[in-house]
Amino acid sequence: MIPPRQIRARHDEHTITVYQAYNPEIGGYAATHGRFAPTYHRNRMTWVKPSFLWMMHRSGWATKPGQERVLAIRITRAGFAWALAHSGLSHFDSAVHPDRAAWTATRHRPVRIQWDPERSPALHALPHRSLQMGLSGEAVDRYLDEWIVGIDDVTALAHRIRALDPGARAAELPEERPYPLPPDLAATCGLSS
Repeated sequence: MIPPRQIRARHDEHTITVYQAYNPEIGGYAATHGRFAPTYHRNRMTWVKPSFLWMMHRSGWATKPGQERVLAIRITRAGFAWALAHSGLSHFDSAVHPDRAAWTATRHRPVRIQWDPERSPALHALPHRSLQMGLSGEAVDRYLDEWIVGIDDVTALAHRIRALDPGARAAELPEERPYPLPPDLAATCGLSS
């Protein structure tokens, strides 16, 4: 049985893959150059998602305006761990914080954690949740300048899977496995054990 909250992702010994969707100009530059353009807006929250299907839900299988290019971005596991260590939950959770004051004390951190319903291959909400991570300030700079080790355009994959019958989609999805975390990081981000 899948826990109510669990990070599931493509990962190896050194990297974890997260997804983002952009307009063709931003996404095309990043896919071609393996990094984002120098003109990338660093002063806004940048959301990354380890779940391919959650990205498909958010981008409408790479069809929504401004989200026509979906990128699979490999970042260092060390960077991902830094982000979790410097995170706060987007909403108060009594299982994580003893009171609202303790939660409010995390609001200044550069990473925001949000748990949203994971999606089925038909993009229906599932009972367990998937991680979204919002990066701001120092976290965006580290993401852009230090953590990214590779960028792949997976737009064609998204379109190909979307064209399949929902029952056939699962076999074509990127393989995502539970992502292991030490107890301190798991507690920080409100992860179910």
